[in-house]
Parts: sequence; C-alpha cells; structure tokens
Amino acid sequence: MPSTTPQPPPTPATRSAPAEHTPGRRPQGGPPLAAPVLAFAVLTIGYVVVNSSTPRPDASGKEVLRYARDNGTTIELGSLLLLASATPLALMAAVLYRRLRALGITAPGSAITLVGGVLAAAALTGGALFGWAGGRLPMDADPALARALADLSFLSGGVAYSVTFAMLVSGISVTGLMTRLLPRPLTWTGLALAAVGMASLLSLIADPFGYLLPVVRFGGLIWLVTTAFLLPRTRPSRHQ
Repeated sequence: MPSTTPQPPPTPATRSAPAEHTPGRRPQGGPPLAAPVLAFAVLTIGYVVVNSSTPRPDASGKEVLRYARDNGTTIELGSLLLLASATPLALMAAVLYRRLRALGITAPGSAITLVGGVLAAAALTGGALFGWAGGRLPMDADPALARALADLSFLSGGVAYSVTFAMLVSGISVTGLMTRLLPRPLTWTGLALAAVGMASLLSLIADPFGYLLPVVRFGGLIWLVTTAFLLPRTRPSRHQ
C-alpha cells in the first residue's frame, strides 16, 4: 500500500556567488598613484634643468660634438635622469590601468592608457641611451655621427615621447569624461594636450611644430599630477 505521507518539495539547487561579487568586498585598485607620478615629475624636472644648455636640433654636427666634448659628464647625468624617469612612468601606466579596471572600466580607454604609458617609457629609454652614447664620443669622432646620435635622442625622447604620451592622456581623459570620474575641465584639458601631442609629430617636417614638444612635456606633467590626486580609488554603487 503506497505511503500517504506528504513528501517535502525538492530544494532548488543554489549556486554560490562568484568571489568578485561578495558583498562588502571591493576590487583592488592598486597602490597610490601619487608615488610614481611625483617620482616621474621630480626626475623629469631634474633632467630638464641638467640639459638646459643642450644644442638645439638645428645645430651643426661640429657644435654638437664640441658640446659633447666639453660637457660629457652633464650629458651622462641628464641621460641617467631621463632613463630613471622611464621606470615610474611605466609603473604609473600599470597602476592607472589597474585603477580604471577596478572602477569598472571595460572600454578600450584603460588599455590605451597602459599601451601609451609603456610606449612613452620606451621612448624615454631610447632617448636616454642615444644621449648617453653621444656624450661619450671620442675627441676624433666624426661630427656627422654626433649629429646623428643627437637626432636619434631628440626623435625618441622628444617626438616619439610626445606622441605616445598623448595616447596615455587621451585614454584617461576620454574615460574620465564618459564616466564622470574626473572633472570635465580636467578631461577637456587632457584631450587638448593629447591633440597637441599628436600635432607635434609634424615637427618632423616643419620646425615650428617643435615648440609644441615642451607644451606636452610640462603641461602634461602638471596634468598628470593633478589627475593622480583627483582620480578616485572606488566608484559609488548604483544602488546607493
């Protein structure tokens, strides 16, 4: 005779929530941005001060070689500062990428920021190495070689850096503008700096555009320091 005892309804299968959605747990945004940004700023300013008397890009090979013979130690010190500045720049790009991802940014802006920062650090590295080699030329070196090394240092640490740094700034600015993570005046200023950085590429065919390079270097430095202190570490919840 079949049992008439009522059977309890089957318990629905439950799935545990993924670890990243655990209530009260916040994604890691990485270390503070201030440390690498300030280190990059100090090293950049030191490099500019040390290399303040470097011959202009239109100087002759003889002038460049004469300066290298008389100021070899100064050139090596400037190259050291420039090379050292590439390290905090690369670290800053990595921290910015991680910070934007932790803030929920999945758009290409975070990746553009990382790629631009890494390429800009590589450009500074190249400029430092070419500059260091130019400062160690022997007394009987060919002036054409001195001019070539100076051109490579300028192209890498000047033009290439300006263009790739524009990528970094544009990635942060577009993301900050679309998500309102940064003040609108700051994001629009960053987009303007990115445009100037891209326009500085024209200095390869027209010398007047070379005046845009210091605008990107110094204006971008101020912009980065400001952004480092204004970019939030966490994003307010939509349910709050």
